[in-house]
Amino acid sequence: MRGGFLVLVHSHSFFARSNAWLPKGLFFVLLGASVFVSNSAWAQAKIGFVRTERVLKESAPAQAAQKKLETEFSKREKELQDLASRLRGLSEKLERDLPVLAEKDRVTQQREITDMERDLQRRQREFREDLNQRRNEELAGVVEQANQAIRKIAESEKYDVIFQEAVYASPRIDITDKVLRALGTKASGK
Repeated sequence: MRGGFLVLVHSHSFFARSNAWLPKGLFFVLLGASVFVSNSAWAQAKIGFVRTERVLKESAPAQAAQKKLETEFSKREKELQDLASRLRGLSEKLERDLPVLAEKDRVTQQREITDMERDLQRRQREFREDLNQRRNEELAGVVEQANQAIRKIAESEKYDVIFQEAVYASPRIDITDKVLRALGTKASGK
């Protein structure tokens, strides 16, 4: 398909240099034929499209990975929430007691709150970094399983090409529900 088009483009560039090689009428007939052949070859191609965001959100492996992450990180998240709550409590207490506190006590409590804020920010940053790393690891596994399912569908149903990214894809070529079913998910047909 492409080889003929490339030869035709080459012929056209040669024709532009030399009128002796192809008569003008024959060139346009060949050009029209190559466009027709190209379009007819694409019309016969079996094309599919997968909505990756749905697979990464709705598939059974993605939901299992999400639950695994929630279980793995829930304790640390609770600890961070408790630390933030204690910090708020200390800040509110300092504000209430500020008029009656001695200068030395005020400075000590402010330093304690500042140290606690730094510790909380450090722990939150580490938590986010660890969570993002684990999420990426889990998603890599989900993507691999999805790609295997897509390959099996492509081979068994004789697809020529399956796209995972597109600006627009007709629902007619959308095989996302098939991929979700292959991954053990009840497809919702969105």
